[in-house]
Amino acid sequence: MNAKTEYCENVHAIEGGAAVEIIDQTLLPNSLTYVTLRTLDECYDAIARLQVRGAPAIGIFAGYAFAALAHRAPDDSFAAFKTYMSHVHDRLVSARPTAVNLAWALDRMMGIVDAQSKENAIAICCALDEEAQMIQREDVAMCHSISEYGLSLLKDGMGIITHCNAGPLATSRYGTGLGPLLLGTERGMHFKVFSDETRPLLQGARLTTYELEKAGVDVTLICDNMASLVMDRMSIGACLVGCDRVAANGDVANKIGTSGLAIIAAHYHVPLYVMCPSSTIDMTCASGADIPIELRNGDEIKTMFYNAPTAPDAVPCYNPSFDITDHSLVSAIVTERGICRPPYSESLRGLAEKK
Repeated sequence: MNAKTEYCENVHAIEGGAAVEIIDQTLLPNSLTYVTLRTLDECYDAIARLQVRGAPAIGIFAGYAFAALAHRAPDDSFAAFKTYMSHVHDRLVSARPTAVNLAWALDRMMGIVDAQSKENAIAICCALDEEAQMIQREDVAMCHSISEYGLSLLKDGMGIITHCNAGPLATSRYGTGLGPLLLGTERGMHFKVFSDETRPLLQGARLTTYELEKAGVDVTLICDNMASLVMDRMSIGACLVGCDRVAANGDVANKIGTSGLAIIAAHYHVPLYVMCPSSTIDMTCASGADIPIELRNGDEIKTMFYNAPTAPDAVPCYNPSFDITDHSLVSAIVTERGICRPPYSESLRGLAEKK
């Protein structure tokens, strides 16, 4: 009998739409804690501090946060309201510049405000609430479709390597990179998953293993630098990752370490499959060279997870959050609309034209 995966609702509106409640992902796996956010600073910090993370989940959160802040906007003229919401848009976009879903969702929400022709605060807030809910409903359907397409690339009993976290916590259901594994498990399939810990914030260790173990998937944690040996010795059939942005030529921005995993996979002739919603594809971005890379605080490398610093205080840290995987290393890009294969400049353009 196939089990149905249970999901925690990681982002949702409360207080009549005037606040957002999220799972604080920084506290997992040791504590499942919900946090209520009501102010612009709180919403900005939730994104910047990775309390909410994962490209689709950031987009969903941005929709609900924008709507909640509209409910709490200063009671002033319609012109002042639009100015304030434009400020909200710009501030939240700046929280994480690499993930295209953040700007995509906020542009969509700001479009609702811009389309209003007369002052009616109640009607505007209702329209924003509905749009945020629509973004989340679309994400649920998107995740299921990506999972179906992704599952078609896998076989029962296959060995899999994952990097970072692209499961339900990073979306709203199933996930992208983990979606095929969860959907396949529901249908009685079995996989042997090796989860990269994903330095320095350990999303693979803290979140991916948490989700897969909870769903009954056979998962083993490995350090990032063990992937080569695992591919050499453990009959790995595929690497599954999500992503935060895809350029028009198929270059992929994803969690730091993805490009290294892709290079190793190419050496061992293991396919690397990138799972992402079509909203993550940025056709205005010609290549990975045009994607901004977020640089984070060096404390994440040498103090955050340790009782004492792991390097001398005077030593600087270089801490990019993402890297660029060249399109030549990507076996397929799986979206809710289908599977894109090389040459990506053609297949991604064709996908975009289906909109």
